[in-house]
Amino acid sequence: MGLHVIVGSGPVGATVAGELLARGEHVRVLTRSGTGADGTEKVRADAGDPARMRELTAGAEAIYNCANPPYTSWTTDWPPIANALLAAAEANGAVLATAGNLYVYGPVDTPMTETTPMRPSSVKGGVRARMWRDALSAHESGRARVTEVRGSDYLGSAPSLLSMMVLPKLLAGRTAMLPVDLDAPHTWTNPREMGRLLVLVATDPRGPGHVWHAPSAAPRSVRQLTADVAALAGISSPKLRSLPGATLLVGGVFDKMIKEFREMNYQFRRPFVLDTSATEAVFDVTATPYEQTIAETLAFARAEIAAANAK
Repeated sequence: MGLHVIVGSGPVGATVAGELLARGEHVRVLTRSGTGADGTEKVRADAGDPARMRELTAGAEAIYNCANPPYTSWTTDWPPIANALLAAAEANGAVLATAGNLYVYGPVDTPMTETTPMRPSSVKGGVRARMWRDALSAHESGRARVTEVRGSDYLGSAPSLLSMMVLPKLLAGRTAMLPVDLDAPHTWTNPREMGRLLVLVATDPRGPGHVWHAPSAAPRSVRQLTADVAALAGISSPKLRSLPGATLLVGGVFDKMIKEFREMNYQFRRPFVLDTSATEAVFDVTATPYEQTIAETLAFARAEIAAANAK
């Protein structure tokens, strides 16, 4: 039984914990609130505290960065967390496996592979790109062993565009209005695959030193997704409306989250496709079936709506 330390207890961190517990590992979960999956050692800690991270990861075989700072404060919250975890990995000889995303690539016209150049066009993408460059530099200089798993926008048992912006409207019999190209093909990733792959690449000698793309179902447009989940929910003729990008300019004046989403809107205005074939070939993994993922999305959205109505 080896020690594995997970930072964060969201959908990805919870999957990592489940995978490791099934292997019989000692799993320590670090969060600000001290929460975590049953069967894990739960510790309240600040992931941006270098001394505390070194202490809590001493003797660990791997550290899993599944943290999720507030979307509106990435520029201030991510650097200390990334630096503290990288320093802890260096000091204790643990593999650092980070849950990443596709912001680092910026606007692209072809499917994204692990060798697609990092050319972020957003502030948040720049933050994530610097995190990986710093980690890879430490790996290449022999100071640490690092790896990163990247996935697209989530779909499944996690907050998503579908669960937050589409299903609440449709289930209420209203029109969902979205600032997207409704027919642009888009890759969606089940966070379960992020967690599973993080464990694989952290515990396999082929993992460190590389970026890996999480297995994901074939691309679907927002219109296709909506039609499929509406059929599952028994909703006939779901109503969707595409809003122009200018609405984000206006909305961003009054809402911080809309302002943050504005710089990432390019992902929903053109084809946004992730190539996961290299990962699938090396580790012999496949994505969760699409039908299962949309069923999970519907169940998650209904649970969120019920919880909100109960308040």
